[in-house]
Amino acid sequence: MRVPINAASTQPTPLQSLISRRWRPQWVCVSCRHQQRRQQGSNTAQKALDKPYYVTTPIFYVNAAPHVGHMYTMVLTDVMKRWQVLKGRKAILMTGTDEHGMKIQQAAAKANTQPKEFCDKGSDTFKDLAKKIDISNEVFIRTTDQRHKEAVEYAWLRLWDKGYIYESKHEGWYSVSDETFYPPTQVQLIVDPPTGRKIMASIETGKEVEWTSERNYHFRLTAFKEKLLGFYKSNPDFVVPRTRMEDVANHVNTALTDLSVSRPVERLTWGIRVPTDESQTIYVWLDALLNYATVAGYPFTPGQEHAGGWPADIHVVGKDIVRFHCIYWPAFLMALDLPLPKQILTHAHWTLGRQKMAKSTGNVVNPFWALERFGIDTMRWYLIHEGGISDDADYDNRFIIEKYKKHLQGGLGNLTSRIMRGKGWDVQRAVKRYAHPDHSSELETYPAVSEEASRDGRRALGRVRELPERVDSHMRDLHPNRALQALSKAVADINGYLQQASPWTVVTRLQQIASDTTGTELHEAMRAGQGPDELEAEIDRTIYLAAETLRMVGIMLQPFTPDASKRLLDMVGVAAERRSWEWCVLGKDDEYGQPLVEIGKGEKGVLFPSLVSEY
Repeated sequence: MRVPINAASTQPTPLQSLISRRWRPQWVCVSCRHQQRRQQGSNTAQKALDKPYYVTTPIFYVNAAPHVGHMYTMVLTDVMKRWQVLKGRKAILMTGTDEHGMKIQQAAAKANTQPKEFCDKGSDTFKDLAKKIDISNEVFIRTTDQRHKEAVEYAWLRLWDKGYIYESKHEGWYSVSDETFYPPTQVQLIVDPPTGRKIMASIETGKEVEWTSERNYHFRLTAFKEKLLGFYKSNPDFVVPRTRMEDVANHVNTALTDLSVSRPVERLTWGIRVPTDESQTIYVWLDALLNYATVAGYPFTPGQEHAGGWPADIHVVGKDIVRFHCIYWPAFLMALDLPLPKQILTHAHWTLGRQKMAKSTGNVVNPFWALERFGIDTMRWYLIHEGGISDDADYDNRFIIEKYKKHLQGGLGNLTSRIMRGKGWDVQRAVKRYAHPDHSSELETYPAVSEEASRDGRRALGRVRELPERVDSHMRDLHPNRALQALSKAVADINGYLQQASPWTVVTRLQQIASDTTGTELHEAMRAGQGPDELEAEIDRTIYLAAETLRMVGIMLQPFTPDASKRLLDMVGVAAERRSWEWCVLGKDDEYGQPLVEIGKGEKGVLFPSLVSEY
């Protein structure tokens, strides 16, 4: 049992004092609350719709410079956010830096600088990366921010006041690198490859651990075992992919222990002090995880809990921090009586030479160099298209070049050039002939396309019509890699159809008829039912299907490659106000086809030019 703070005293408890001092705006009179509830209850559905879509990256540790794995997480999160914006929903993306803990303290000492100065420099590097990769974040939080510090203190006092924190002696294997304790069953003796030393290391991460015995505070994690298991059962898609959901549930069911949530100040000075005990520093993961709520306005003002987006719709994290986000974080929120996030997308790693990228070993790819070499669009596209959700992906410059040439330059770029720079047809004329903005949902509203086209043409029409739902389905399942791969396949399919239909051959036939002064060619064509009108309709039919593919792919590509998709839609002549999700319907737009930008010759008119460096 806990000992209530100042139970025998008439003085206010630390929690009461903190609320009075810092959170007075939280208080609302009882009658006002009842009135508020009546107003809110009258339109619950609208309230849910009004909540901004809230998606987060993990906050990145600043003990070393970012690598391409961090860039992948940022881009992945940004794509999820931009997809919601494309579909017309207000969305908030949060990223930031985790700046407390033993690793930071040691890294700053090694750099012979003060921890805050060390963190300022590291945080600026991550901010710079987010800007360079075109991340659309509304918030960049630092755990050294005063508002975050005060919210963590408030949460600690809430947990203490509710009896979920207690003081105890703790002994166990501690990893400074992972900032966590491991039970004896999760450590093993290994030979450290770089040094040849025999060390005890975490089985899970391979990081060195040391035996530690200290007095600190613990969180009653085991008290939430049944509640966590019940939540997982009721929300089987809470963790994506499903295999990691199973691992999480198994760990809770078989290996859950109470969690050490503080460190003695003599060991850890750099962090937020326990508000009731200045001799202890709050555990970095309790501190860091709370950032997701503090960004959204925690402690929340009654009636405005959802204004900042809480609960989070998606946390995007790497698979190495699943335990912290999928077990500890839900338990903390349950203890604080706060709604849990809706889903946690846990992605796989990027490897280099089939070895995990790690700042500690130097086996990394500098993201700034990659951006300088290949450009923003290429890197955003490549990381999502080839990055793993379930399985790791190996990074190689040659792969980037090969994929760029195949899918971007030779696929989407080639299709755009063939259609918009081709001679002998008029894209705008084809759009006017075949677009049906008022009856675009059913295949049979395209009699000129579906009945007159070849079997391949009808198949192409069906694939284009179904593409938005297929891509959106992958996004709902939190597999943006599959969504982008579906877009790439659609481009490849229509390129194949275009090659088979060969409208340039039909153009040549038209030209032959027009240039024949004897009328023989025209007579033969009319006899075969392929007069000028029929041939022109055939050309327009083929060009329309290709142009519609470009238009809809361009709309759906906006979250993935914002700059390249804008150029594509400009080239195809899609008006700026017709680039939202509601326009991503076959036949919806009948006013495009005239480029909004000059399409010149050579590289100037190419969507994806040759890379500066291909070696």
